[in-house]
Amino acid sequence: MSSSPSSGASPGSRPGAPPGALPEVPTRRQAFSVVFAIELWERFGYYGMQAVLTLYLVQRLGLTDVAANVMIAAFVGLTYITPVLGGFAGDRILGPRRTMLMGAVALIFGYAALALADQHRALLFFAMALISAGNGLFKPNAANLVRRIYEGDDAALDAAFTIYYMSVNVGSTVSMLLTPLLQEYYGPASAFMTCSGGLVVGLLYYLWRRRWIHHAGSALDRGAFEARPFLLVLAGFVLTVLVLTGIIASPGIARFCVWCASAAILFLWGRLYLRSGESARPGLRLTFLLCIESMAYLIFYQQMMTSLTLFALRAVDGDLRIGGVTLVHLNAGQFQALNPIWIMLASPLLASLYNRLSAQGRDLSLAHKMVLGFGLVTLGFLIWWIAAAHAHPLVSAWVMVLGYGLISIAELLTMALGLAIIARYTAPESSGFMMGSLYLLWGIAMYVGSLVANFAAFDGASPQGVPAAALYVPLFRDLFFAGLVLTGILVALLPLARRWDRQHVLAVASGAVASAEAASGPVAEDAPAAMPLDIER
Repeated sequence: MSSSPSSGASPGSRPGAPPGALPEVPTRRQAFSVVFAIELWERFGYYGMQAVLTLYLVQRLGLTDVAANVMIAAFVGLTYITPVLGGFAGDRILGPRRTMLMGAVALIFGYAALALADQHRALLFFAMALISAGNGLFKPNAANLVRRIYEGDDAALDAAFTIYYMSVNVGSTVSMLLTPLLQEYYGPASAFMTCSGGLVVGLLYYLWRRRWIHHAGSALDRGAFEARPFLLVLAGFVLTVLVLTGIIASPGIARFCVWCASAAILFLWGRLYLRSGESARPGLRLTFLLCIESMAYLIFYQQMMTSLTLFALRAVDGDLRIGGVTLVHLNAGQFQALNPIWIMLASPLLASLYNRLSAQGRDLSLAHKMVLGFGLVTLGFLIWWIAAAHAHPLVSAWVMVLGYGLISIAELLTMALGLAIIARYTAPESSGFMMGSLYLLWGIAMYVGSLVANFAAFDGASPQGVPAAALYVPLFRDLFFAGLVLTGILVALLPLARRWDRQHVLAVASGAVASAEAASGPVAEDAPAAMPLDIER
């Protein structure tokens, strides 16, 4: 992967290079390091903002739980939907590298505007819209760059995405531990400006090492800069920010948009299914089923940012103790950092388990992983329900550690499988559309999850003698039973999923055989023996 000594640079580009030498070509590792760094700092900014946003709205701005959850519902839902637009802009208009940079700059200003909103409340909706739209430009195109850097090398691509996913969790862990402390001691503006400053660091690193990545991206990136595509994306971005500002500011409009998005998905899925051939339909049916299951998980997942954060604020003892000795104190926002910490701890263990099961010929299907994930979610909310019902008066921080562990491992078994679901069961010509619709589903689920948190909305002081934890007992109980019912439904659907999977495998095998036979016909009879295999790939 590293450059050989003989591939020196042309005169002027590297000191001491022999005359007439070819320009030094950056390695894939160097190109990836640039994307890795800016992604790490972007996730540092986003998750640092997420860790303090709910507390900021409730404690600093004085919003009720209901108002804060409704606003977060619209904001987070839109943040998952905008990557569909950003991916289109990167693929078709400006190129992924340039579109990613536009998103990074927008996020820098978005976090800064959120810091200023502490003194100028009129900026609040605009700042959230700017962050949502900026994330839409950044997120899909950063991942697209990684794919393009390692294009044609599946093993290296898998390893790169593993490291890339770790960058998300490293960045989010550090920021989720840091920004709640900054908000507590120095005010929310310091926390949001830190998010903005982190991304500035990532952007400066990109500018310093831009020659390492100038060859990456699409033909649109490698071509000369043209003002027209840039202005077209910029105009679309400005329009998107204005529209999102109105949606976030108006719960009624947000609710209408969610209904429209839901109807659009049903219509487009039906249209895709009817237009697909018989061989593609089993895979599509299984894709639809598993995508809906991953969507259902996100309703539980969204409690981390909403009800569980407010539960930690009002009803949890932040001291982690062993034998009366306090190991560390976590404030309400910092408990969210348990999610990426558990992800980093559990990911290699699950990978090792998958490899062991595969070696024994006992691979777990995606449908079985979904069942296990929902079982863990159900157990997590059972623990929170019991703990809240028996709080005297505060719940132990260890309950949060255990509950977050279960729901985070469930994330690896459900939501994290989204890309694998589409890659495995969807035809290549439909994969882009299905990925976009999956993000749309996740956005809807995040919206619904935030509204579900309102079942534990706090509207003032607790009744005399009743601990604050009691307010959350009905919500956690209902989420436990919902998880139990969903787990039962998923178990009942396993035979159907297994049948559709077999039908899909048979259809793919039949298609491969047909392709091989066509390739070995009269036109290709003099071709080398390896030709049919190349065509299948």
